[in-house]
Amino acid sequence: MVVAEQVCKNFGALQVLKGVSLEVERGEVTCLIGPSGSGKSTFLRCVNHLEKVNAGRLLVDGDLIGYRERGGKLYEMSPRDAARQRRDIGMVFQHFNLFPHRTALENIIEAPVLVGGKSKSEATERAYDLLEQVGLRAKADAYPAQLSGGQQQRVAIARALAMDPKLMLFDEPTSALDPELVGDVLAVMRTLASEGMTMVVVTHEMGFAREVADQLVFIDGGVVVEKGDPHEVLGNPQQARTKEFLSKLL
Repeated sequence: MVVAEQVCKNFGALQVLKGVSLEVERGEVTCLIGPSGSGKSTFLRCVNHLEKVNAGRLLVDGDLIGYRERGGKLYEMSPRDAARQRRDIGMVFQHFNLFPHRTALENIIEAPVLVGGKSKSEATERAYDLLEQVGLRAKADAYPAQLSGGQQQRVAIARALAMDPKLMLFDEPTSALDPELVGDVLAVMRTLASEGMTMVVVTHEMGFAREVADQLVFIDGGVVVEKGDPHEVLGNPQQARTKEFLSKLL
């Protein structure tokens, strides 16, 4: 589903990604771990072309993301074409990014109606189903300010699912939450994983990574240091840098 080939990303003179290569199979959950500033979130944003790569290639479901290839050269897509690609990739951010002036239901139906071309009634029916799925049907008419952080994040997940994405990206979805609210969000993500949704998750939740991930990728300094089965990477890391990082967490 996702193929990254030597992906590089610079912000001015700062090289954040220095040739990241990895693959995510269809229906697989891949968790990205690593210290702050290691490039995990930047890589995630490159996958749906919220950030433009400086070198390398990213493919989702066989399609080159953000660029077209002609005569061995890459040419950036128009913003409209890039946005069309992005419809198939759901993204859940650390800080929810809900529209504060719209109810939970209105947040969810906005994109299917305005971007996906669905009728309001069809989008509303689907939104109620999604709110049921994340345990928040009773909060359909609540505004974000009336919801806890965990509830807002579950609405954000429902909003991303409303476009029926083939891939879901989660950028530290629980790091802004109070500890007692984390479990509800992770439970929704576990359910998605069990239903076969392809997911790439930047997380500090090692228990979730061990339990749910098919592949664990440790990124540091803009490169993949180690990757493999979560139980192997967490229980018997091969690289000294991985051991050092995990010793501070586990």
